[in-house]
Amino acid sequence: MMPKLTLQPAARGLGMTGQRARDRLVQRLREQGIRDERVLLAMATLPRHQFIDEALASRAYEDTALPIGRGQTISQPWVVARMTEALIEHGLPRQVLEVGTGSGYQAAVLATLGLQVHTVERIEELLRDARRRFRQLGLDIRSRHDDGRLGWAEHAPFDAILVTAGGAALEPALLGQLAEGGSLVAPVGAGTGQRLLRLRRVEGGISEQDLGAVVFVPLLAGLC
Repeated sequence: MMPKLTLQPAARGLGMTGQRARDRLVQRLREQGIRDERVLLAMATLPRHQFIDEALASRAYEDTALPIGRGQTISQPWVVARMTEALIEHGLPRQVLEVGTGSGYQAAVLATLGLQVHTVERIEELLRDARRRFRQLGLDIRSRHDDGRLGWAEHAPFDAILVTAGGAALEPALLGQLAEGGSLVAPVGAGTGQRLLRLRRVEGGISEQDLGAVVFVPLLAGLC
């Protein structure tokens, strides 16, 4: 059962940031092929406008990526929904690693599903803002300022790993932290040639599925 997210009045939003706007977004996601009702309910509940700059709040429930500063974006809602759906298709994982916290929205969606979320972000300013949002929404999410390409070895293996930035190839360290039976969802490829891949560790090997074309910011090394 999904945990109940109790929103304070200030977080619920009004008009273009209110519940009706979230419901319209969810309807568009259904029309675009998102079928998992758990994902749709999480996105109908979570106030996306809390994860972007106030000046862009009126666009929060458009199905589009939006800038969050430092050259980063909050992903298009359809992409968030599709990645989440792909991650939990074979069963709800207990412990999830997210690489690339960004605004914190994707991690919050996963936590709203009742998952134990660990998220890593290389840009300290973004992580600080994301942590503040997690606290305001009462979400118990573990976070770390580090190079996400290295994963989070102390808490491995993870039942699922989700990568929110695109690399030319999958990082071996991340695959090494994926539990038996677990799924890893990540954009892979250079520039506009990225593909969203789902890898599953099964029977001592790795199976791979191509989920389609995507465009993400690059997965970079180091801290800032």
